[in-house]
Parts: sequence; structure tokens; C-alpha cells
Amino acid sequence: MNSHLMPTYNRQPVTFVRGEGARLWDTTGRVYLDALSGIAVTGLGHAQPDISEAICDQAKTLIHTSNVYGIEWQAKLADKLAEISGMSSVFFCNSGAEANEAAIKLARLFAHQKKIENPQIIVMETSFHGRTLATLAATGNPLIQKGFEPLVGGFLRVPYGDLAAIEQLAAVHDNITAVLVEPVQGEGGVRPAPKGFLRGIRTLCDQHDWLMMVDEVQTGIGRTGRWFGFQHEEGVLPDVMSLAKGLGNGVPIGASVAAGKAAKLFAPGNHGTTFGGNPLVCRVGCTVLNVIERDGLLARASDLSTRIRAGLIAGFQSEPAVLEVRGLGLLIGVVLDHPCGELVRRALDRGLLINVTAGSVIRLLPPLIMTDEQADELVSTLVALVQDWVAENTAQVTD
Repeated sequence: MNSHLMPTYNRQPVTFVRGEGARLWDTTGRVYLDALSGIAVTGLGHAQPDISEAICDQAKTLIHTSNVYGIEWQAKLADKLAEISGMSSVFFCNSGAEANEAAIKLARLFAHQKKIENPQIIVMETSFHGRTLATLAATGNPLIQKGFEPLVGGFLRVPYGDLAAIEQLAAVHDNITAVLVEPVQGEGGVRPAPKGFLRGIRTLCDQHDWLMMVDEVQTGIGRTGRWFGFQHEEGVLPDVMSLAKGLGNGVPIGASVAAGKAAKLFAPGNHGTTFGGNPLVCRVGCTVLNVIERDGLLARASDLSTRIRAGLIAGFQSEPAVLEVRGLGLLIGVVLDHPCGELVRRALDRGLLINVTAGSVIRLLPPLIMTDEQADELVSTLVALVQDWVAENTAQVTD
């Protein structure tokens, strides 16, 4: 690897040079099953023909102008996102962190228009919203915040899933302006929101004139079996939604989508971006949404989820070290009773790409186009991997 790269990642000892569908090939020609999708990015798999064609054709036509001019593909993608979300306006950027930055700015602007000084946003413990200074402060992980103090202020933190804690804050703070929440905490251990939690937040936001802001960076674009995670609860429509990852299938794009009182907050000069929403990325985004719709991949994600989770539950039913298999759609967590970070490397040795989050949760993010046979391969490989690792650890303790 290039020694001049900043050491910001503990990289695995492999370099991939080619992909197709749910498979990747490394520099030696070895093939792997990708159950990570670039951390929820390549939902349509690698080298998807429609995506490749859109990139090549648009690259030969027009890649970039500027947001000071009209961009046809940007308008088309905004229209489609509004249609499938029920929301009404979109700001395009380049990443999930940028989308959440825009959401935070919207909340601040909303507060100042209401003459609220020192506005506060309610965020969740064990959340993750990005690594810029504001999104890092919103994130509920002290380990990744360490060394970057003083953190940006303006955030109040409550336990994930605890509506009563939000109500208690409302009783003592008159400067709250928004609630920011993930439908499923991915980095926080693949923790789906308890039933009724999002609806309860929506109700509280309506009662107190707050913005409900939903971080769908990891859960959006079909990963949960719906277009967006919030759509699993009836009666919930956020004021602001953050998107990225799967929207571009690997091409960098983010979006902040707004509705109602948040839809017209930004005015010229309030926010901007050089690269965000250029013709290339927005054409790819349109293609991603079209393929998901054309190929019935929302239903496919639900079916795959059922198959994989059932296989894992059956495979681990006699393994006490596995505490739970949980998640929503194709965001699946296998919870172990002790730290298991080394399984990432061991899985790689067996030709499988996985991730471990929150120390002891195996996170699976397979592509929406994975075949039944590949899903079964994922299950059998992971079950054997965990069982062998547990047995090995048990033997070491006994010795």
C-alpha cells in the first residue's frame, strides 16, 4: 500500500481490483462474497450494467458545471426523491456527513427565525452522524470524539428509544429546536428503533414545534425493504431526512430532503456546495432509483432479510455465545457475548466480507441483488466461522 497515505484506517490486508454483483476479486485473483456493500453503499452490487452505462454516457456528455446554473438531472432526481418520500425539497451534497451538516444548519436557521437563542438539538446516545465537527458532536460515541475537543455545542443527549427522556428535556428546556434520530443505529450496534418510537418523536415535535430530522444515510434507498426506514411506521413523515451511501451505488452523493416548515428555510446564500448534485452523480442517483423500482428490489430486500435471518437464527440456536440476531431489512446484526473484532480478518480468510460494530456485533449489509444461493453461502460461512471461533476461545480458557 502507498506509505504516503495518512493512517486513518486499520486496513485489511487485501486490495480488490474487480467486482461483479455480490462478488469481489483481489489482486491475486481470489474471489470473495461481499456482505458489506462498502458499508451500505453498493446496494445494486458491483459493476451493475445500468449504472456503468449511465456513468460512461454522462462522462462523455457533461460531468460538471456549477450550481449557479440549472442542472437537468438534479431536478429529475429531486422530483423522484420527493415522490417516493412524500417530502418536497432537496439539497444535494457529497456525503452523509454533509447531509447531516445541512440538517443541523436547517435546525439552527429554524430556531433563529423563531428568535430562539442558543438552540439545542436532541440527539441519541450510541448514535453516529458523521465525522465533521458538528456531526461528530451530534454523534453519541465518546471514543471517536476524543482529541477533537472542544466539541461544537447545541446538542442534548438521551438514550435511544426513550421517549420519556425526550419529554423530560422538553419540560426544562425552552430552546429545543429539533430531534435527530436514526431509524436503525448502525454504528451503534444495529439497533432498530423500538416500535412507536419514531411516531412518538413525530408527535412531540408537532406538540413543541420542533423539526423531526431522520438520518437515513445507512437505512435509506431500499436497504430496510422500504425506500426509507421511517416508512415502517405509519403516521411518520420527517421534516428533514439525510441520505447518501446507497443513493449513488458508489458514486459520492448526499442529499438533505425537507418537508413542511423546513422545506423553504434555505435561501440563496444560506448554504452551498461546489461539487454536490452535479450531472454525473444525479444521473447515477436517478438510475439507482429506477433500477430498484424496475427490478422490485424493495420486496427482494425483505425476502432476503427473512431468508438470511432465519438461517442465522437456526444456525446459532445451540450457540450460547450468540445473544441475538436483530436488524431491519438488509441491515442485520449478530450480537455476541464478548468482543469479536478479529472475526473481520477471519471472515476475510474464508472469502467473506463482514464488519464488526459496537465491539461485539457482527454487521451484515448485503446488496439488494444477492441471490438465494449467495445468501445461503453467507449464512453457512458465518455460522461455521463463529462456531469455530467460539470453540477455539473456549478451548483456550479451559487450557
